[in-house]
Amino acid sequence: MVEFPSPEDPEAALAAVVALRRLANQLERDAVEHALRQGWTWAHIGQALGISAQAAHKKLAQKVAQERDAK
Repeated sequence: MVEFPSPEDPEAALAAVVALRRLANQLERDAVEHALRQGWTWAHIGQALGISAQAAHKKLAQKVAQERDAK
């Protein structure tokens, strides 16, 4: 089991928040890229993320394309 820093240690806790956000963002981008390769629509992706298709596309399309081009 992973142990998280205590909020009573703000420096460590906030560093953990930053690291977790980066990890979550990367996981989201990678999952969206794979979903698109598997034929998912932006509507399906948005539904899985709990947002609209338009919001999913606006948030992720450019980032996914940039990462795909960089590979």
